Amino acid sequence: MKKVKADPKGVLTGAHYLDGDYAIAEGGLAAGCRFFGGYPITPSTETAEHFAGRIPKVGGIFIQMEDELASMASLIGAVWGGQKAMTVTSGPGFSLMMENIGLACMMEIPLVIANVQRGGPSTGLPTLTGQQDMMQAKWGSHGDYEIIALCPDSPQECFDLTIDAFNLSETYRVPVFVMTDECVGHMHEKVIIPPAEEIDVVERKWYTGPVGEYLPYKNDKDGIPFLARVGEGHRFHTTGLTHDERGYPVINAECQKVNVTHIIEKIRGNADKIIRIEENDTEGAEIVVISYGITSRVAVRAVQQAKKAGIKIGTLRLITAWPFPEKRIKQLAKKVKAFVFPEINYGQMVREVERASGNSCKVVSVPHCGGWVHDPQDILDAIKEAVK
Repeated sequence: MKKVKADPKGVLTGAHYLDGDYAIAEGGLAAGCRFFGGYPITPSTETAEHFAGRIPKVGGIFIQMEDELASMASLIGAVWGGQKAMTVTSGPGFSLMMENIGLACMMEIPLVIANVQRGGPSTGLPTLTGQQDMMQAKWGSHGDYEIIALCPDSPQECFDLTIDAFNLSETYRVPVFVMTDECVGHMHEKVIIPPAEEIDVVERKWYTGPVGEYLPYKNDKDGIPFLARVGEGHRFHTTGLTHDERGYPVINAECQKVNVTHIIEKIRGNADKIIRIEENDTEGAEIVVISYGITSRVAVRAVQQAKKAGIKIGTLRLITAWPFPEKRIKQLAKKVKAFVFPEINYGQMVREVERASGNSCKVVSVPHCGGWVHDPQDILDAIKEAVK
């Protein structure tokens, strides 16, 4: 994919004191997002509000739709119209988006969805934190497909990873999720926004061939189809049905195999390029604490106390949650005594650790029902129990 420099009109350069929600909006604008379709929902509304004020100044469009179903539909239309597009939501809104997220996966639509997670189920805890949508991001719509999900743990990463999310979505023609949480979304910290010339963005892979010959699902040599703007003279069809290279429905098992294998393998086959993790002190560690989002910051205190107690301990932070870094987990599982995994749910991503580890080591879940973060002492107690 071709990389270009960010549009200087969309980049608010310098040091800023922003919360994570605002930083997501600034990251989207820097990445070239010029269409935002959304519906307000706590604790993500600040992102939409910031977009509403900023995007007209850079030549973009903000539209508040009647609900989250329509929000996702508007993004799909905007992308075929030639725009980079995103939305933001939380909890119940994420559930409502799932049907059209599945449509976007089947139509291979590059777009970004930020989910500022709160406690659930149902209306749950609108103003309080959770990490309860992690499996929904991966499996929320029906059928087999793959997505990419990133997990910031600071306002700075909310900015940086939103840019990365757009770049990944354009590279692989796939929906990408920014899975943050209420604590990170409402946390105010310094955010450094570099000059536009220092920000690399991935340009959409446009079809430039003869009019009348465009095939929306014909793979290029890199395995990713080209996109063309509606209105440029190309006559093409696109659908959520199982389809051929022309986008025409072909309802049989043979075509289904081609379609589904492609939307899965374009992510799984590039997992090593996509996956990002942050490791500290894992070499020689007996215990490794795995975490993501706000929980990775809470775990720092427990790890510090464990080190003072003489425990050989390291950390692994999931920056990319999906695809899951199972290869690295398998490697570490053969060397450590146990993984300790705190998350603000009753044990979701820990199941992936259990699957990848097999019987090589212990896996200790440290669940939390939501509403607030862990007490570091609970994580420390789990570490001490795991080391026995």
